Amino acid sequence: MLQTGIKGKIELTVTMDKCAGAIGSGELDVFATPAMIALIEETCWRSVAPYLEPGEGTVGTALNVRHVAATPVGLKVTCETELTLVDRRRLVFDVRVFDPFGLVGEGTHERFVIQYEKFLKKVDEKRDGHEAQNNT
Repeated sequence: MLQTGIKGKIELTVTMDKCAGAIGSGELDVFATPAMIALIEETCWRSVAPYLEPGEGTVGTALNVRHVAATPVGLKVTCETELTLVDRRRLVFDVRVFDPFGLVGEGTHERFVIQYEKFLKKVDEKRDGHEAQNNT
């Protein structure tokens, strides 16, 4: 059962493929904001996955974070999340990312609980509509 207080934690080492220069979000070889966002999203969805019903998952819908410090290649970053609001299918998390020297990023992330089958049906309908439009 989903309830506030569920926590998540994932740690990774910053590698070149997670740097701004490789991702295209900048030119420097430091931990990229898009990589930080991906880490935040992964930590959040993994933290609540064990509490969902079979056939359910979550999708990200909103993100409000600040990236406040650069992290060079080779250092570890740790993302810590806490579920702070459950409003029916809407989930809100407080998120923080650290490296050994302190805070790297912080903010909030919102996800919605979805039924995979229903969600994918809508995706298929959109794709089919697009393909039909392009074939005329």
